[in-house]
Amino acid sequence: MLTVSIQKELPDFLLDVCFTIQEEIIVLFGPSGSGKTTILNSIAGLVTPDAGTIRLGDNMFYEQGKKPLPVQKRNIGYVFQDYALFPHMTVAQNIRYGIKEGKEVGLDELVATVGIGHLLDKYPHQISGGQKQRVALVRALATKPDLLLLDEPLSALDADTRKECQDELLRLQAAWKIPFLMVTHDREEAERLADVILTIENGKLAGEKRLVPDLATR
Repeated sequence: MLTVSIQKELPDFLLDVCFTIQEEIIVLFGPSGSGKTTILNSIAGLVTPDAGTIRLGDNMFYEQGKKPLPVQKRNIGYVFQDYALFPHMTVAQNIRYGIKEGKEVGLDELVATVGIGHLLDKYPHQISGGQKQRVALVRALATKPDLLLLDEPLSALDADTRKECQDELLRLQAAWKIPFLMVTHDREEAERLADVILTIENGKLAGEKRLVPDLATR
């Protein structure tokens, strides 16, 4: 379970949010510039909050007044909006980047599941947007994370590819059973993917909509 209760002073407003995630898909929904990506970056350790706490299971990522847990010790997968693939590396090299030697167990199965086995020797500029999204997903999951963060990973895709990748996300989350926290400003996408939609406006939680029964009550 991920518990987030943080405050961060931003140029236009104070980010002040509190929420909890179980093994489900939570979508942060709202307009651009409302603080959604800052929330993801705070969880990942790329941004340090001014106050509050961030905890995943027994691991305290951040607690006011104490040294934050380093990024590399948080065991988080992160899919960025632009996928952040290394252009000089092949798909295979991108996927294996960051994986400790001997920890590749199950990687071939994951590659096969997502259907990118035929792309392993290609470079990012040689594959489509949908294929890049799948590569980024595999790279994020290859380290066997306890939490997956996704920052508008489908926004640059055409409608058909976007739907295919939405299906892929739903299938992977059902298989991996870890919390997915995703940012989008597309309401249709939010309602298709989310177990819970958290609406963020000017750094505040402006609404919560649960679309499936709470895991604790199932």
